[in-house]
Amino acid sequence: MKTVILCGGLGTRLAEETQIKPKPMVEIGGKPILWHIMKIYEKHSCNDFMLALGYKGEVIKDYFLNYHARQSNLNVNLKSGKVEYSKPTAEDWNVTLIDSGATTMTGGRLLRLKPELQSSGTFMLTYGDGVSNVDITALLEFHKSHGRIATVTAVRPPARFGNLCIEDNKVLRFEEKPQTGEGWINGGFFVFESRVFDFITDDTTVLEKGPLEQLAKQGELMTYHHPGYWQSMDTLRDKQALEEVWSKGEAPWMI
Repeated sequence: MKTVILCGGLGTRLAEETQIKPKPMVEIGGKPILWHIMKIYEKHSCNDFMLALGYKGEVIKDYFLNYHARQSNLNVNLKSGKVEYSKPTAEDWNVTLIDSGATTMTGGRLLRLKPELQSSGTFMLTYGDGVSNVDITALLEFHKSHGRIATVTAVRPPARFGNLCIEDNKVLRFEEKPQTGEGWINGGFFVFESRVFDFITDDTTVLEKGPLEQLAKQGELMTYHHPGYWQSMDTLRDKQALEEVWSKGEAPWMI
């Protein structure tokens, strides 16, 4: 089954990093967050990826074009130009990289992939800037069980600030940025049937507006509730938080 990752946004709220690279290539623990996302799917035997590129897409292309060489020992004959690879440690992934336009909206980016996806029936999709310990296998099973066109993973976002439990001016419990207990939001990690393309018009279509709104009205959008870990990387603060848990060996998405 193919997994689409939207990699084309500008990432303006993370301008400290995205002036020179696309947001999915911002590193956590020395690896692009895109690599971390792909590893989440790999754990569930999903290794066929389609990356919808946009802003600075050439950086992502270069990364994967040279990936095998970076992960292997090399013997280079300078006269002939022949290169021999040995002891490769690269993942067994098939990665298709498709330019989906510099200013194309999320729905439009998916529409650009229609020729490759329309005949596949079911496919998955997520954003190139969020990690989670969501159970992809259970998500797929849930999607297949209800027979609708789309499934979105609903998550509870982490609070921006620490939470204090207070009684008579005494702090009974302090939680540093706990997961919020109110409301569910779109956490990405979608599953779609190819019929979703009937709801996308052109490059200007925002997936989260017209298509998902219409699917919801028609009863074709179901939610898979994930109460566990989820974190998007929208700002430098988010990146630093992800780096911190990774450096401590406590990254929930890699457990």
